[in-house]
Amino acid sequence: MVPLITDPAFYWVAVPAVALVGLSKGGFGGPMALVGVPLLALVISPVQAAAILLPILLVSDAIALWGWRGQASWQTLKSLLPGGLFGIALGWMLAAQVTADHVRLIVGVISILFVIRMATMALMKASTVRGENAAAGAFWGALAGFTSFVAHAGAPPYQVYALRLGHSPAVYAATNTVFFAITNVIKLVPYFALGQFDASNLATSAVLAPVALVMTAAGIWLTRRVSPKLFYPMMHVIVALIGCKLIVDGVSAL
Repeated sequence: MVPLITDPAFYWVAVPAVALVGLSKGGFGGPMALVGVPLLALVISPVQAAAILLPILLVSDAIALWGWRGQASWQTLKSLLPGGLFGIALGWMLAAQVTADHVRLIVGVISILFVIRMATMALMKASTVRGENAAAGAFWGALAGFTSFVAHAGAPPYQVYALRLGHSPAVYAATNTVFFAITNVIKLVPYFALGQFDASNLATSAVLAPVALVMTAAGIWLTRRVSPKLFYPMMHVIVALIGCKLIVDGVSAL
């Protein structure tokens, strides 16, 4: 019989964490997927949390890809993906030196600076919409790939680049889905090479996967019904809250 995590305390934390990840994967709540590893790290190690979440992310990606098919901005993906692949390779090379707590702190600071910038531009009544930029896309894509590899925390760097483009919620969600679906598949190779998968983790992922499926579908449904005037401010508030949480967690653990 395949071993399985049976501690009830684990599932009290894991089910809400996976539900938030599913909503985010559906396009609703943007960076809420960031809370997955930190929440699970309350009851298991961050490394085990990341290993359990990756198959669940892949399942959610499959549902989200179907739900948002044909709506992604391939120009944005061309700007971000080369850097994203480089970031994953860098994360693999530095896996022994960079901890999840370091990444939490980095991502938290990036998140807060991003929200401050957006709020300042809004107060100055400056347009926050920008065109594609290959250099910026490569930089933020690399940072997204790196932080995604270490702690599944690639959303804030991705958003620094993508939210400024002014896409509709549907295009934003679809492009986000394709970017992270590709990077998550690629992450399987180094995760296997680093020995982060075992029978217990994979069995636990399978038990939690149905929660992710249902909540990803719910996220797609909600995103299609929220207007851009509500969608983007809501994303910025969520980024700020999660950024503060990640900074607190990162500083307290270092």
